[in-house]
Amino acid sequence: MSDPTEPVSITILDRKYQFACTPQERKALIAAAQHLDEQMKAIKEGGRLLSLERIALQAALNLSDQVLRMKQLEETRKERIDNKIRMLADQLAEHVNGHAEDALNSR
Repeated sequence: MSDPTEPVSITILDRKYQFACTPQERKALIAAAQHLDEQMKAIKEGGRLLSLERIALQAALNLSDQVLRMKQLEETRKERIDNKIRMLADQLAEHVNGHAEDALNSR
């Protein structure tokens, strides 16, 4: 059984919209709408007169670009951490193997 939804009213570029979401999603939806509204206002105030559709499309492209850049940064960070873990594991294995050989040789 799915969670019950409730209506949420948001405003983007001075237009009100109604959406439905679960109570757990409400805060995130409102935050996302506020972020989108800020992005769209910045585009609108950027100069040329653009239709709402063009403003929305530009905002969507900008946000998509940000998400893709963040994914790439996360992947790069993950690769660096994985490489560091492998390097430390190799160093630890060398150290343990070295001590094991020393212990065997001292008998």
